[in-house]
Amino acid sequence: MVSPVPAPHRMSPAVVVLLLTLLLGIQPITTDLYLPALPTLQRELSASLAATQLTLSALIICFGLAQLVCGPLADRFGRRPVLLVGLSVYTLASVGGAMAPSIDWLIAWRALQGAGMAAAVTCGRSIVRDLYPPHDGARVMSRALSGLGVIAMASPLVGGMVVQWFSWQAALMVVAVCGALMLGVVAWHYEETVPLRDPRATQIGPLLHNWAAVAGHPTFRAWTLLSGFAYGGLFFLLAGSSFVYIGLLGTSKVTYGLIMLSQSFAYIVGTFWCRRLLARHGLRGAVRRGALFTLAGCVGMATLSLAGVHAVWAVLLPSWLYCVGHGVHQPCGQTGAIGPFPDKAGTAASLSGFWMMLVAFGVGLFLGGSASGTVLPMALGMSTLGLLLCATAWTLVQRHGDPAGEPLAAQARPA
Repeated sequence: MVSPVPAPHRMSPAVVVLLLTLLLGIQPITTDLYLPALPTLQRELSASLAATQLTLSALIICFGLAQLVCGPLADRFGRRPVLLVGLSVYTLASVGGAMAPSIDWLIAWRALQGAGMAAAVTCGRSIVRDLYPPHDGARVMSRALSGLGVIAMASPLVGGMVVQWFSWQAALMVVAVCGALMLGVVAWHYEETVPLRDPRATQIGPLLHNWAAVAGHPTFRAWTLLSGFAYGGLFFLLAGSSFVYIGLLGTSKVTYGLIMLSQSFAYIVGTFWCRRLLARHGLRGAVRRGALFTLAGCVGMATLSLAGVHAVWAVLLPSWLYCVGHGVHQPCGQTGAIGPFPDKAGTAASLSGFWMMLVAFGVGLFLGGSASGTVLPMALGMSTLGLLLCATAWTLVQRHGDPAGEPLAAQARPA
Protein backbone atom coordinates (compact mmCIF):
# COMPACT_ATOMS: atom_id res chain seq x y z
CA MET A 1 0.00 0.00 0.00
CA VAL A 2 1.43 3.36 -0.97
CA SER A 3 1.65 5.89 1.81
CA PRO A 4 0.83 9.58 1.48
CA VAL A 5 3.11 12.18 2.92
CA PRO A 6 2.44 12.96 6.57
CA ALA A 7 -0.57 15.21 7.12
CA PRO A 8 -2.60 16.26 10.18
CA HIS A 9 -5.62 14.38 8.81
CA ARG A 10 -5.41 11.52 6.37
CA MET A 11 -8.06 10.36 3.96
CA SER A 12 -8.15 6.65 3.24
CA PRO A 13 -6.68 5.52 -0.10
CA ALA A 14 -10.18 4.49 -1.22
CA VAL A 15 -11.52 8.00 -0.56
CA VAL A 16 -8.59 9.56 -2.44
CA VAL A 17 -9.19 7.33 -5.48
CA LEU A 18 -12.94 8.08 -5.36
CA LEU A 19 -12.29 11.82 -5.21
CA LEU A 20 -9.82 11.68 -8.09
CA THR A 21 -12.19 9.56 -10.19
CA LEU A 22 -15.00 12.07 -9.72
CA LEU A 23 -12.85 15.17 -10.22
CA LEU A 24 -11.16 13.85 -13.35
CA GLY A 25 -14.32 12.12 -14.58
CA ILE A 26 -16.13 15.46 -14.71
CA GLN A 27 -14.63 15.97 -18.18
CA PRO A 28 -16.29 13.00 -19.97
CA ILE A 29 -19.51 13.71 -18.09
CA THR A 30 -19.52 17.28 -19.38
CA THR A 31 -18.71 16.38 -22.98
CA ASP A 32 -19.74 12.78 -23.70
CA LEU A 33 -23.08 12.85 -21.88
CA TYR A 34 -23.95 16.06 -23.73
CA LEU A 35 -23.07 14.90 -27.26
CA PRO A 36 -26.31 12.96 -27.95
CA ALA A 37 -28.28 16.15 -27.20
CA LEU A 38 -26.66 18.25 -29.96
CA PRO A 39 -29.00 17.42 -32.88
CA THR A 40 -32.10 17.88 -30.72
CA LEU A 41 -31.09 21.19 -29.17
CA GLN A 42 -29.99 22.51 -32.58
CA ARG A 43 -33.47 21.85 -33.91
CA GLU A 44 -35.40 23.12 -30.90
CA LEU A 45 -33.32 26.29 -30.51
CA SER A 46 -33.34 26.92 -34.28
CA ALA A 47 -29.55 27.19 -34.21
CA SER A 48 -27.01 26.85 -36.99
CA LEU A 49 -24.53 23.98 -37.01
CA ALA A 50 -21.68 26.42 -36.33
CA ALA A 51 -23.46 27.90 -33.30
CA THR A 52 -24.26 24.42 -32.00
CA GLN A 53 -20.63 23.33 -32.29
CA LEU A 54 -19.65 26.52 -30.46
CA THR A 55 -21.32 25.12 -27.34
CA LEU A 56 -18.47 22.59 -27.29
CA SER A 57 -15.71 24.90 -28.51
CA ALA A 58 -16.52 27.55 -25.88
CA LEU A 59 -16.41 24.88 -23.20
CA ILE A 60 -12.98 23.65 -24.32
CA ILE A 61 -11.49 27.14 -24.70
CA CYS A 62 -12.64 28.29 -21.26
CA PHE A 63 -11.58 24.99 -19.73
CA GLY A 64 -8.06 25.47 -21.06
CA LEU A 65 -7.73 29.15 -20.13
CA ALA A 66 -9.31 28.79 -16.69
CA GLN A 67 -6.72 26.19 -15.71
CA LEU A 68 -4.07 28.92 -15.85
CA VAL A 69 -6.04 30.76 -13.16
CA CYS A 70 -7.22 27.83 -11.04
CA GLY A 71 -3.75 26.36 -10.54
CA PRO A 72 -2.17 29.45 -8.92
CA LEU A 73 -5.37 30.05 -6.91
CA ALA A 74 -5.16 26.50 -5.55
CA ASP A 75 -1.50 27.04 -4.60
CA ARG A 76 -2.39 30.27 -2.77
CA PHE A 77 -5.69 29.41 -1.04
CA GLY A 78 -5.58 25.62 -1.01
CA ARG A 79 -7.39 22.98 -3.06
CA ARG A 80 -10.55 22.84 -0.97
CA PRO A 81 -11.86 26.42 -1.44
CA VAL A 82 -11.06 26.37 -5.17
CA LEU A 83 -12.87 23.05 -5.51
CA LEU A 84 -15.93 24.24 -3.59
CA VAL A 85 -16.23 27.43 -5.62
CA GLY A 86 -15.45 25.73 -8.93
CA LEU A 87 -17.94 22.90 -8.46
CA SER A 88 -20.61 25.36 -7.30
CA VAL A 89 -20.07 27.43 -10.45
CA TYR A 90 -20.15 24.25 -12.53
CA THR A 91 -23.42 23.06 -11.03
CA LEU A 92 -25.14 26.44 -11.38
CA ALA A 93 -23.90 26.78 -14.96
CA SER A 94 -25.31 23.33 -15.77
CA VAL A 95 -28.72 24.35 -14.42
CA GLY A 96 -28.50 27.62 -16.34
CA GLY A 97 -27.70 25.74 -19.54
CA ALA A 98 -30.70 23.46 -19.06
CA MET A 99 -32.93 26.55 -18.77
CA ALA A 100 -31.29 28.48 -21.63
CA PRO A 101 -33.93 30.11 -23.88
CA SER A 102 -31.56 30.49 -26.86
CA ILE A 103 -28.34 29.13 -28.30
CA ASP A 104 -26.47 32.29 -27.28
CA TRP A 105 -27.39 31.79 -23.63
CA LEU A 106 -26.45 28.12 -23.86
CA ILE A 107 -23.01 29.01 -25.25
CA ALA A 108 -22.47 31.44 -22.37
CA TRP A 109 -23.49 28.89 -19.75
CA ARG A 110 -21.28 26.22 -21.34
CA ALA A 111 -18.31 28.60 -21.25
CA LEU A 112 -18.88 29.16 -17.52
CA GLN A 113 -19.26 25.42 -17.10
CA GLY A 114 -15.81 24.96 -18.65
CA ALA A 115 -14.30 27.34 -16.09
CA GLY A 116 -15.84 25.37 -13.23
CA MET A 117 -14.63 22.11 -14.75
CA ALA A 118 -11.08 23.51 -14.85
CA ALA A 119 -11.06 23.90 -11.07
CA ALA A 120 -12.01 20.25 -10.58
CA VAL A 121 -9.47 18.79 -13.01
CA THR A 122 -6.58 21.07 -12.01
CA CYS A 123 -7.07 20.43 -8.30
CA GLY A 124 -7.50 16.71 -8.91
CA ARG A 125 -4.10 16.48 -10.58
CA SER A 126 -2.56 18.64 -7.85
CA ILE A 127 -3.94 16.45 -5.05
CA VAL A 128 -1.99 13.48 -6.41
CA ARG A 129 1.31 15.36 -6.02
CA ASP A 130 0.25 16.70 -2.61
CA LEU A 131 -0.16 13.20 -1.25
CA TYR A 132 2.20 10.94 -3.17
CA PRO A 133 5.68 10.89 -4.71
CA PRO A 134 5.62 10.62 -8.51
CA HIS A 135 5.96 6.84 -8.85
CA ASP A 136 3.20 6.06 -6.35
CA GLY A 137 1.15 8.96 -7.68
CA ALA A 138 1.16 7.48 -11.19
CA ARG A 139 -0.25 4.23 -9.87
CA VAL A 140 -2.94 6.00 -7.86
CA MET A 141 -3.72 8.13 -10.91
CA SER A 142 -4.04 5.00 -13.07
CA ARG A 143 -6.62 3.61 -10.64
CA ALA A 144 -8.60 6.85 -10.82
CA LEU A 145 -8.37 6.88 -14.61
CA SER A 146 -9.72 3.34 -14.70
CA GLY A 147 -12.80 4.79 -13.03
CA LEU A 148 -12.76 7.65 -15.54
CA GLY A 149 -12.82 5.04 -18.31
CA VAL A 150 -15.98 3.54 -16.83
CA ILE A 151 -17.56 7.01 -16.71
CA ALA A 152 -16.54 7.59 -20.33
CA MET A 153 -18.17 4.29 -21.30
CA ALA A 154 -21.44 5.10 -19.55
CA SER A 155 -21.83 8.80 -20.38
CA PRO A 156 -22.87 8.59 -24.07
CA LEU A 157 -25.31 5.78 -23.32
CA VAL A 158 -26.88 7.66 -20.41
CA GLY A 159 -27.03 10.87 -22.42
CA GLY A 160 -28.65 9.14 -25.38
CA MET A 161 -31.32 7.50 -23.26
CA VAL A 162 -32.12 10.71 -21.38
CA VAL A 163 -32.45 12.71 -24.60
CA GLN A 164 -34.57 10.01 -26.23
CA TRP A 165 -36.90 9.53 -23.27
CA PHE A 166 -37.03 13.11 -22.01
CA SER A 167 -35.25 16.11 -23.59
CA TRP A 168 -31.90 17.78 -24.14
CA GLN A 169 -32.64 19.95 -21.10
CA ALA A 170 -32.91 16.78 -19.02
CA ALA A 171 -29.44 15.71 -20.18
CA LEU A 172 -27.97 18.97 -18.86
CA MET A 173 -29.89 18.53 -15.62
CA VAL A 174 -28.24 15.12 -15.23
CA VAL A 175 -24.90 16.90 -15.61
CA ALA A 176 -26.01 19.39 -12.94
CA VAL A 177 -26.94 16.54 -10.58
CA CYS A 178 -23.50 14.99 -11.12
CA GLY A 179 -21.91 18.34 -10.29
CA ALA A 180 -23.97 18.65 -7.12
CA LEU A 181 -22.99 15.13 -6.04
CA MET A 182 -19.30 15.91 -6.59
CA LEU A 183 -19.69 19.11 -4.60
CA GLY A 184 -21.22 17.13 -1.74
CA VAL A 185 -18.47 14.52 -1.76
CA VAL A 186 -15.77 17.21 -1.69
CA ALA A 187 -17.55 19.17 1.06
CA TRP A 188 -17.98 16.16 3.32
CA HIS A 189 -14.94 13.98 2.61
CA TYR A 190 -12.09 16.03 1.22
CA GLU A 191 -9.52 17.31 3.70
CA GLU A 192 -7.06 19.95 2.55
CA THR A 193 -3.91 18.40 1.10
CA VAL A 194 -1.82 21.40 0.00
CA PRO A 195 1.47 21.08 1.95
CA LEU A 196 2.13 24.83 2.20
CA ARG A 197 0.07 27.71 0.83
CA ASP A 198 1.98 30.27 -1.23
CA PRO A 199 0.54 33.75 -0.55
CA ARG A 200 2.43 35.14 -3.57
CA ALA A 201 1.23 32.52 -6.06
CA THR A 202 -1.30 34.85 -7.71
CA GLN A 203 0.83 38.02 -7.74
CA ILE A 204 1.91 38.89 -11.27
CA GLY A 205 5.65 38.89 -10.64
CA PRO A 206 5.84 35.61 -8.69
CA LEU A 207 3.23 34.07 -11.00
CA LEU A 208 5.31 34.78 -14.09
CA HIS A 209 8.39 33.54 -12.26
CA ASN A 210 6.62 30.31 -11.31
CA TRP A 211 5.39 29.79 -14.87
CA ALA A 212 8.92 30.30 -16.19
CA ALA A 213 10.42 27.98 -13.58
CA VAL A 214 7.91 25.23 -14.34
CA ALA A 215 7.96 25.60 -18.13
CA GLY A 216 11.77 25.76 -18.13
CA HIS A 217 12.18 22.48 -16.25
CA PRO A 218 13.24 19.70 -18.65
CA THR A 219 11.28 17.05 -16.73
CA PHE A 220 8.09 19.11 -16.98
CA ARG A 221 8.61 19.67 -20.70
CA ALA A 222 9.24 15.99 -21.40
CA TRP A 223 6.15 14.69 -19.61
CA THR A 224 3.91 17.57 -20.72
CA LEU A 225 4.82 17.04 -24.37
CA LEU A 226 4.04 13.35 -23.94
CA SER A 227 0.63 14.06 -22.35
CA GLY A 228 -0.27 16.64 -24.98
CA PHE A 229 0.60 14.41 -27.93
CA ALA A 230 -1.24 11.49 -26.32
CA TYR A 231 -4.39 13.52 -25.69
CA GLY A 232 -4.23 15.12 -29.14
CA GLY A 233 -4.15 11.71 -30.79
CA LEU A 234 -7.10 10.59 -28.70
CA PHE A 235 -8.97 13.80 -29.58
CA PHE A 236 -8.65 12.91 -33.25
CA LEU A 237 -10.63 9.77 -32.41
CA LEU A 238 -13.18 11.63 -30.28
CA ALA A 239 -13.76 14.50 -32.70
CA GLY A 240 -13.47 12.64 -36.00
CA SER A 241 -14.74 9.13 -35.38
CA SER A 242 -18.47 9.86 -35.72
CA PHE A 243 -17.95 11.32 -39.20
CA VAL A 244 -15.76 8.34 -40.17
CA TYR A 245 -17.86 5.50 -38.77
CA ILE A 246 -21.34 6.89 -39.43
CA GLY A 247 -20.81 9.26 -42.35
CA LEU A 248 -18.18 7.32 -44.35
CA LEU A 249 -18.41 3.70 -43.26
CA GLY A 250 -22.18 3.64 -42.80
CA THR A 251 -22.46 2.23 -39.28
CA SER A 252 -25.64 2.85 -37.29
CA LYS A 253 -25.65 5.15 -34.29
CA VAL A 254 -26.08 2.15 -32.02
CA THR A 255 -23.07 0.44 -33.59
CA TYR A 256 -21.07 3.64 -33.24
CA GLY A 257 -21.98 3.79 -29.55
CA LEU A 258 -20.72 0.23 -29.11
CA ILE A 259 -17.50 1.13 -30.92
CA MET A 260 -16.91 4.04 -28.53
CA LEU A 261 -17.69 1.71 -25.65
CA SER A 262 -15.05 -0.75 -26.86
CA GLN A 263 -12.44 2.04 -27.14
CA SER A 264 -13.12 3.06 -23.55
CA PHE A 265 -12.71 -0.57 -22.51
CA ALA A 266 -9.35 -0.73 -24.29
CA TYR A 267 -8.32 2.41 -22.39
CA ILE A 268 -9.29 0.77 -19.08
CA VAL A 269 -7.18 -2.26 -20.01
CA GLY A 270 -4.29 0.13 -20.58
CA THR A 271 -4.66 1.67 -17.11
CA PHE A 272 -4.55 -1.78 -15.50
CA TRP A 273 -1.49 -2.69 -17.55
CA CYS A 274 0.06 0.63 -16.53
CA ARG A 275 0.02 -0.38 -12.87
CA ARG A 276 1.85 -3.62 -13.66
CA LEU A 277 4.41 -1.77 -15.74
CA LEU A 278 4.99 0.81 -13.02
CA ALA A 279 5.61 -1.89 -10.42
CA ARG A 280 8.22 -3.57 -12.62
CA HIS A 281 9.77 -0.81 -14.70
CA GLY A 282 8.98 2.60 -13.19
CA LEU A 283 7.57 5.65 -14.94
CA ARG A 284 10.04 5.84 -17.80
CA GLY A 285 10.03 2.12 -18.42
CA ALA A 286 6.21 2.09 -18.50
CA VAL A 287 5.86 4.75 -21.21
CA ARG A 288 8.70 3.22 -23.22
CA ARG A 289 6.70 0.01 -23.47
CA GLY A 290 3.32 1.71 -23.81
CA ALA A 291 4.63 3.60 -26.83
CA LEU A 292 4.91 0.30 -28.69
CA PHE A 293 1.11 0.06 -28.66
CA THR A 294 0.83 3.68 -29.72
CA LEU A 295 3.22 3.05 -32.62
CA ALA A 296 1.38 -0.07 -33.74
CA GLY A 297 -1.97 1.73 -33.60
CA CYS A 298 -1.03 4.91 -35.44
CA VAL A 299 1.17 3.24 -38.10
CA GLY A 300 -1.45 0.55 -38.63
CA MET A 301 -4.26 3.05 -39.16
CA ALA A 302 -2.19 5.24 -41.48
CA THR A 303 -0.97 2.30 -43.54
CA LEU A 304 -4.44 0.83 -44.01
CA SER A 305 -5.99 4.19 -44.89
CA LEU A 306 -3.23 5.02 -47.40
CA ALA A 307 -3.67 1.56 -48.93
CA GLY A 308 -7.34 2.34 -49.54
CA VAL A 309 -8.71 -0.16 -47.01
CA HIS A 310 -11.92 1.57 -45.92
CA ALA A 311 -13.59 -0.79 -43.46
CA VAL A 312 -14.70 -0.61 -39.85
CA TRP A 313 -12.07 -3.10 -38.71
CA ALA A 314 -9.28 -1.10 -40.38
CA VAL A 315 -10.06 1.86 -38.11
CA LEU A 316 -11.25 -0.02 -35.03
CA LEU A 317 -8.34 -2.40 -34.48
CA PRO A 318 -5.64 0.31 -34.62
CA SER A 319 -7.74 2.55 -32.36
CA TRP A 320 -7.88 -0.23 -29.74
CA LEU A 321 -4.09 -0.44 -29.76
CA TYR A 322 -3.79 3.33 -29.45
CA CYS A 323 -6.24 3.45 -26.53
CA VAL A 324 -4.31 0.75 -24.64
CA GLY A 325 -1.18 2.87 -24.98
CA HIS A 326 -3.13 5.96 -23.93
CA GLY A 327 -4.08 4.18 -20.71
CA VAL A 328 -0.36 4.02 -19.91
CA HIS A 329 0.71 7.47 -21.07
CA GLN A 330 -1.92 9.63 -19.37
CA PRO A 331 -1.41 8.58 -15.71
CA CYS A 332 2.37 8.62 -16.16
CA GLY A 333 2.42 11.89 -18.07
CA GLN A 334 0.12 13.80 -15.75
CA THR A 335 1.97 12.75 -12.59
CA GLY A 336 5.43 13.03 -14.11
CA ALA A 337 4.83 16.63 -15.20
CA ILE A 338 4.04 17.83 -11.69
CA GLY A 339 6.49 15.52 -9.93
CA PRO A 340 9.34 18.06 -9.53
CA PHE A 341 7.01 20.71 -8.04
CA PRO A 342 5.54 19.69 -4.68
CA ASP A 343 5.48 23.36 -3.67
CA LYS A 344 3.60 24.57 -6.78
CA ALA A 345 1.76 21.52 -8.03
CA GLY A 346 -1.30 23.59 -8.93
CA THR A 347 0.70 25.85 -11.24
CA ALA A 348 2.40 22.87 -12.88
CA ALA A 349 -0.91 21.03 -13.31
CA SER A 350 -2.53 24.11 -14.84
CA LEU A 351 0.26 24.62 -17.40
CA SER A 352 0.25 20.94 -18.32
CA GLY A 353 -3.53 20.94 -18.69
CA PHE A 354 -3.47 24.11 -20.77
CA TRP A 355 -1.02 22.52 -23.20
CA MET A 356 -3.29 19.47 -23.56
CA MET A 357 -6.31 21.66 -24.33
CA LEU A 358 -4.26 23.76 -26.75
CA VAL A 359 -3.34 20.63 -28.70
CA ALA A 360 -6.99 19.47 -28.65
CA PHE A 361 -8.10 22.86 -29.94
CA GLY A 362 -5.58 22.63 -32.76
CA VAL A 363 -6.86 19.17 -33.64
CA GLY A 364 -10.40 20.53 -33.85
CA LEU A 365 -9.31 23.33 -36.18
CA PHE A 366 -7.42 20.85 -38.36
CA LEU A 367 -10.36 18.49 -38.68
CA GLY A 368 -12.74 21.36 -39.38
CA GLY A 369 -10.58 22.64 -42.23
CA SER A 370 -9.53 19.34 -43.79
CA ALA A 371 -12.79 17.52 -44.49
CA SER A 372 -12.06 15.33 -47.52
CA GLY A 373 -14.71 12.64 -47.40
CA THR A 374 -12.07 10.03 -46.46
CA VAL A 375 -10.51 8.52 -43.36
CA LEU A 376 -7.18 10.18 -44.15
CA PRO A 377 -7.44 13.43 -42.11
CA MET A 378 -8.21 11.54 -38.90
CA ALA A 379 -5.81 8.67 -39.59
CA LEU A 380 -2.84 10.76 -40.68
CA GLY A 381 -3.40 13.42 -38.01
CA MET A 382 -3.59 10.83 -35.24
CA SER A 383 -0.55 9.03 -36.66
CA THR A 384 1.51 12.23 -36.73
CA LEU A 385 0.83 12.93 -33.06
CA GLY A 386 1.36 9.26 -32.24
CA LEU A 387 4.80 9.32 -33.83
CA LEU A 388 5.65 12.52 -31.95
CA LEU A 389 4.54 10.80 -28.75
CA CYS A 390 6.77 7.78 -29.43
CA ALA A 391 9.73 10.02 -30.18
CA THR A 392 9.15 11.89 -26.92
CA ALA A 393 8.70 8.69 -24.89
CA TRP A 394 11.91 7.15 -26.25
CA THR A 395 14.11 10.25 -26.09
CA LEU A 396 13.13 13.22 -23.90
CA VAL A 397 11.34 11.16 -21.27
CA GLN A 398 14.20 8.68 -21.00
CA ARG A 399 16.73 11.51 -20.73
CA HIS A 400 14.86 13.99 -18.51
CA GLY A 401 11.81 12.15 -17.18
CA ASP A 402 13.07 11.42 -13.67
CA PRO A 403 10.72 13.53 -11.49
CA ALA A 404 12.09 12.46 -8.12
CA GLY A 405 15.26 10.43 -8.46
CA GLU A 406 13.34 7.36 -9.53
CA PRO A 407 15.49 4.43 -10.70
CA LEU A 408 14.67 3.17 -14.16
CA ALA A 409 13.50 -0.15 -12.74
CA ALA A 410 11.55 0.75 -9.63
CA GLN A 411 11.03 -1.77 -6.90
CA ALA A 412 7.62 -3.36 -6.92
CA ARG A 413 5.33 -1.83 -4.35
CA PRO A 414 1.66 -2.84 -4.61
CA ALA A 415 -0.69 0.14 -4.82
